[in-house]
Amino acid sequence: MKPKISRLAATEKALEVIWELEKKYGDLMFYQAGGCCEGTQPQCFEKGGFYPRMNDAMIGTIHNHEFWIDRDLFEYWQYSHFTLDVTDGFGPGGFSLETPLGKTFKVHYRLFTPEELENLEPVKRSE
Repeated sequence: MKPKISRLAATEKALEVIWELEKKYGDLMFYQAGGCCEGTQPQCFEKGGFYPRMNDAMIGTIHNHEFWIDRDLFEYWQYSHFTLDVTDGFGPGGFSLETPLGKTFKVHYRLFTPEELENLEPVKRSE
């Protein structure tokens, strides 16, 4: 049996920031909203600091931290692999934990191949 294809990855730069945030805050979580005021950049919170809405999708974990996607955004991006990255700058809203470090998380997307689509890891939905 083939191993399941992950929907999520992180760059080394993103992992370095996550490790720094773990030291300060402990368990983390990510949430990527569907737009409006906070844009569509992923936000990082202390675990439990944000509550996903009903039917939002948890597409995977990064260093054991859940990565949630707004239910409507997931419908649009469900055929794409997400790679979490970080860049210098101030993200929308400024509520994400990396903001005081002068960083902002961002996502790079690529479409899954037809072969990958047949063997994706399952998505967890909030209730």
